[in-house]
Amino acid sequence: MIETSGKSILFDPFISPNPLASSIDVNTISPDYMLLSHGHEDHIADAPAIAQRSNCTVVAIWELAAWMVDKGATHTHGMNIGGTWNFDFGRVKMVQAIHSSTLPDGNSAGNAAGFVVQNEVDCFYYAGDTALYSDMALIPKRFKLKTAFLPIGSNFTMDIEDAIDAAKILGVTHVIGMHYDTFGFIVINHEDAIAAFANAGITLELMKIGSTITI
Repeated sequence: MIETSGKSILFDPFISPNPLASSIDVNTISPDYMLLSHGHEDHIADAPAIAQRSNCTVVAIWELAAWMVDKGATHTHGMNIGGTWNFDFGRVKMVQAIHSSTLPDGNSAGNAAGFVVQNEVDCFYYAGDTALYSDMALIPKRFKLKTAFLPIGSNFTMDIEDAIDAAKILGVTHVIGMHYDTFGFIVINHEDAIAAFANAGITLELMKIGSTITI
């Protein structure tokens, strides 16, 4: 969850089924907005319950936003790849992610996506789940990013080497790692990952669950 411009924005909540997040009480999480990158269960498991309880605005690709309405979300904003919308916390541009996106019931959740969030003080890229792709080079043509949230666990997404290349393409020197350690397929060596990024002149932040940092 990000706090910026006086609003809290929750991304892809996978908390209650995640044994690594057992110390987190999902019932205490009440964001103003929820941004969903795609429909896989390990990104939306807690989304319906949090949306119903908090009355937050759910921002997602059109098909996933419609599914959230069916699951009880009362405020949604559907988008699609390439679209931009101005919210009260800033501007959001939905960009592509190279990844599958199927709902837990087997139906399509539309395309997977990432988000660029920009306001007067912040500008960051949340990649969601994605492979490395060359059109990432279009993002820094429009936005001067302060940081990027990139998947690094491999098997399902970019690995460490690809994430380093992505950071170089994006023009960022600060990366917060995502999508690692939760499953056996994506366990990483933290020290090796941090060292690999450092050798490329990039700071990799691997946050502890429940911790808070200021960027």
